[in-house]
Amino acid sequence: MRDVILKQLVALAFALVATVLASPSYAQGAGYKISAARAAAIHECSVRASRYVEHTWGDVEIYQYRACMAEHNQQE
Repeated sequence: MRDVILKQLVALAFALVATVLASPSYAQGAGYKISAARAAAIHECSVRASRYVEHTWGDVEIYQYRACMAEHNQQE
């Protein structure tokens, strides 16, 4: 039981880090300018993909993110 909770916490932490690193404020701080539409797509797709943790769903997380970005006509 404790292992399951620990794995879920690690997955949540990873999802939060990925979301922060994909956020527009991080990108702008690094000198990159992105559109509001791209920032919104990145956020929405990161949230959608975070539902599928790798240790449970395998590659579904990245496929969900890629499909979501394609739906928004954005590059991964």
